Amino acid sequence: MYLKEVFVPVTHYDIIDRLNGQYDRLLASGDYYPFTYPFGTLGATVVILYLLLDHRSRPWLRRARFATWGFITIFAIWNIKSFRARNPAAAFGVGLISAWSILWCSVMLVFRDAQPDFSRIERKESQLDLISASAPPQTAESNGHATGSAFQNGSTLHSRTSKLGTTQTPSQRTGTLAWQGYPSAPFVERLDWVADIFSNFRGMGWNWRISGLPSPPLWVQAQLSGNSGAPPPEEDEKKTLISRTGVRRYHDKSSLLKANFWIVCRDIVILDTLKTLISHDAYFWDGNVAATPNYLPASLQASPVTVRSARLLLSLTAVYTALQAIFALGPLFFVGMIGPRYIGVRGEPWMYPDSFGSFSNVLDKGLAGWWGGWWHQSFRYAFEAPSSKLMELFKLNPKSATGKFLTLTIAFVLSGMLHACGSYTQLGHTYPLSGPFLFFVSQIGGISAQLALTSFLRWLGVVQRSPRWLQRTANFVFVHVWFYYTAPLLCDDFARGGIWLFEPLPVSLLRGLGLGGKGDGFWCWWGGVVWWHKGDRWWNTGLAL
Repeated sequence: MYLKEVFVPVTHYDIIDRLNGQYDRLLASGDYYPFTYPFGTLGATVVILYLLLDHRSRPWLRRARFATWGFITIFAIWNIKSFRARNPAAAFGVGLISAWSILWCSVMLVFRDAQPDFSRIERKESQLDLISASAPPQTAESNGHATGSAFQNGSTLHSRTSKLGTTQTPSQRTGTLAWQGYPSAPFVERLDWVADIFSNFRGMGWNWRISGLPSPPLWVQAQLSGNSGAPPPEEDEKKTLISRTGVRRYHDKSSLLKANFWIVCRDIVILDTLKTLISHDAYFWDGNVAATPNYLPASLQASPVTVRSARLLLSLTAVYTALQAIFALGPLFFVGMIGPRYIGVRGEPWMYPDSFGSFSNVLDKGLAGWWGGWWHQSFRYAFEAPSSKLMELFKLNPKSATGKFLTLTIAFVLSGMLHACGSYTQLGHTYPLSGPFLFFVSQIGGISAQLALTSFLRWLGVVQRSPRWLQRTANFVFVHVWFYYTAPLLCDDFARGGIWLFEPLPVSLLRGLGLGGKGDGFWCWWGGVVWWHKGDRWWNTGLAL
């Protein structure tokens, strides 16, 4: 009788070697292909090319948007089913981004029609300019501070969109700000408009800006009102700097760059610390919950509650820090390195508010505040678009109990599907449906239960008689006890899939000083991050991740 050999990793590099071998075997089997560029962008390219064709006055071409959406849907599903990446983060991204492409293109082509429905803020040509007396002098650095009560219903705003000049590029215009619908000409202007909407998920500077973002500066609103015939803004300028959820907008280039540069520098140190810690815990290598977390004191390693809490806290901090650092790179690049001189309004500081809200949302609103106010809202508009369309078709009130529950349910089902697709394309042994999908769907029950309990306590008069500090404490406890029991569905799956093996930093001071695991050192990017893959077909040849 032969005993099956059990694989016992000594370091996280053993798991990396195992996943690399699995990746090579998948490709060798012929059932999977490497995810490569530029072929991986084919679906998005087809949608962009379609949107560059003006279909507003051609009904047959307008109906073709459904066929375009069908193409990118089939292409994305094929990607999820048949393409894999070696890099742990890219492996997750193949599924997540492919699924997101279906959803985002659904917004532009199915739930809405981007060309007639959407408008963005753009400058008029200088010869058409009549600057409002209330607007402050503008410089290359200050072009872009304001708030916007003018951002309301998309179709209403589009109907009074001002016509912009078309002989100057966005970077050449010095006129006042106006709403710009889909440009008829020139081609470069149309390409800029399409590329902007294709990559702007939160809608800052668009007529569909999500509710959690702060308004543009008052001087921007004043110019928009003057060019569209709308009433002048009546907001307080100070209130436009921070939204109701605590998202901050920056009024000048200097404050924006300082804040985001600090975020990147701080998060690099945090990520280095986290990667050093998790190199001592085999749980983060392949999801082995029985492993010993050597970074904890020996007296705490035997406590299951402490071990689980520590791992969940590290996982949350890693996700939050990595996302925050990535989001902070955008303003540094588009405002700090490019700026209005080259990309016009898209290079102005007020276009880049923070990505996360205030944690006070969690203390004041519990689980609903966690997901609806504190956590990043990058996917919010796409998550809400299907329910908005359904309520429009069935004439439901979005503020009714039915409307709110429909929005909540669809949003978390879609979020679960996106993350499940990312789980599916990871190389480790994951459980997409009973892991990430179940985690996000369970939030529907958690939010509904807390809201129902709060309503019941308010009916009894308990809430009214309770001090604010007690209500906040209760929300804090509920949220974190809830996540203690549900978050492992997501975090364990991340670990099993190998996502924590991804190395975000090329160098590590802490691991260079010998604080990491066996084999760790100052330089972290061994083996290459991107390489040229020569396939047997033209479409699987390119830059592989």
